[in-house]
Amino acid sequence: MDSRQLTAAILAKRSFLCVGLDTDIRKTPACLTGADDPQFEFNKAIIDATAPYTVCYKPNLAFYEENGAAGWASFEKTCRYIRERHPGMFIIADAKRGDIGNTSGMYARAFFDGGLVDAVTLSPYMGKDTVEPFLGYPGRWAVLLALTSNPSAEDFETLRLEDGRMLYEAVLATASGWGTADNTMFVVGATQARMLEQVRRIVPDHFLLVPGVGAQGGSLEEVARYGMNGGCGLLVNSSRGIIYADKSDEFAAVAALKSREIQQEMDGLLDRYLK
Repeated sequence: MDSRQLTAAILAKRSFLCVGLDTDIRKTPACLTGADDPQFEFNKAIIDATAPYTVCYKPNLAFYEENGAAGWASFEKTCRYIRERHPGMFIIADAKRGDIGNTSGMYARAFFDGGLVDAVTLSPYMGKDTVEPFLGYPGRWAVLLALTSNPSAEDFETLRLEDGRMLYEAVLATASGWGTADNTMFVVGATQARMLEQVRRIVPDHFLLVPGVGAQGGSLEEVARYGMNGGCGLLVNSSRGIIYADKSDEFAAVAALKSREIQQEMDGLLDRYLK
């Protein structure tokens, strides 16, 4: 999927929502505890309930790798289920990989060779050779950490360099030249929404993956105001605020309601801020 196709999906659904599948096995609703694979069954229910309102799913690998081989199997089944039941959905493996070139090549093969996902989150801080293997797959994306929403992001990301730029600005300027706007996007946290103006000066055409709306307190309206470009150019993630909005047997129905509320707000923001 290239940027044109992703933009078309956003405009068709009037949504730039990404649902984060941070599926903690300890939080599985009681109604699923007897299932052979409760993590997968939970994901299936969430996916079917939210699919009308989202264009993207983002399984966080930590929640699957914790459970060893069984967890990886749940991750694979989840991705294949999305592909089969909801074709055209964009899938991001939130893996935050980043290692030397030959190792990165193996990671890229693991995620892309079987067509499981469209994109993988990566740390760019070891340089171009850690990202380049992921850019050799047509229609696949590298999603690079730039300005994140965690409290200690300022430890490094906003440090001033000798030329006056912040470190994240140098990362954006350099890494945007490794690929194109069709295979590279950047992570910018919703809690950093005011800094999206500067981000857009550096990468006006790239997609941005924006976590931190919902449970982390980021403002969707501010993200759209400062971060939207002529094709929208945003995927805004909500995880806990949707998938754990309810812990009863009605968890999927409530997830549908929450995602619909966000989609309706996004519809209005597209009308207001799409340039």
